[in-house]
Amino acid sequence: MRVYLVEDETLVREGLKALLGLSADVTVAGEAVDGRQAVDEIPRLRPDVVLLGIRLPKLDGLGVLAALRRLDALPPTIVLTTFDDHEVVIAAVREGARGFLLKDVSLDVLLAALGAPHCRCPSSSRSPSVRSRCCG
Repeated sequence: MRVYLVEDETLVREGLKALLGLSADVTVAGEAVDGRQAVDEIPRLRPDVVLLGIRLPKLDGLGVLAALRRLDALPPTIVLTTFDDHEVVIAAVREGARGFLLKDVSLDVLLAALGAPHCRCPSSSRSPSVRSRCCG
């Protein structure tokens, strides 16, 4: 599975990349430090899944979702955030996000969520940090 990371915090992005590298099934296809870079690169790189920060410079995560949707280039996307904000989750799902994770989840939960865009949704009852909208 090819994953594209969109996260402005270097330590978080590098940590995610290192953790994802522990899975033989995951390759980091690219990364962006701001929303504009993500919108420029994702249509060209065509990752299987995007891990998207919500608070980003230049264009926030909701703007990234909307722009990629307008371009008909929105891959299955999991929103990552520090804050458990119900309104942001609803807005992200309306813009096309497939799931929502708090940044404090374990690697196992993260890997399970990456499977969610492919119709293997993690059970939100296993972790209060996971909110998932399963694909149909």
